Amino acid sequence: MSEKITVPTLGESVTEATVSKWLKSQGEKVSVDEPLVELETDKVNVEVPSPISGVLGNIVVKEGETVNVGSLLGTVDSSGVGKESSVKEVNNYSPPKNPNPNSNPSPNPNNKSSEVE
Repeated sequence: MSEKITVPTLGESVTEATVSKWLKSQGEKVSVDEPLVELETDKVNVEVPSPISGVLGNIVVKEGETVNVGSLLGTVDSSGVGKESSVKEVNNYSPPKNPNPNSNPSPNPNNKSSEVE
């Protein structure tokens, strides 16, 4: 699943911005709300955060290009995030070994140490 990175509303009279710097590279892992790209206007500079945790996918707008509010800057792909580690955990699981398979682990009914007098 991909989530779009778009130019946020920058102010009442601000309608466009310039991509000044990408803070992450395509293919790099990112966390939710982590700054991805810096935008500059004549009134404000802003960092656009990642909408989700994942991997920075396609970068649509290059540094130095001018974009309008709402324009697509790139995408963050969440598919596959966290799946690899959970598969390894399952593959590495081994059940506890019983040293004596014929023994019964049930409590001894003759043991009165747990009884309350």
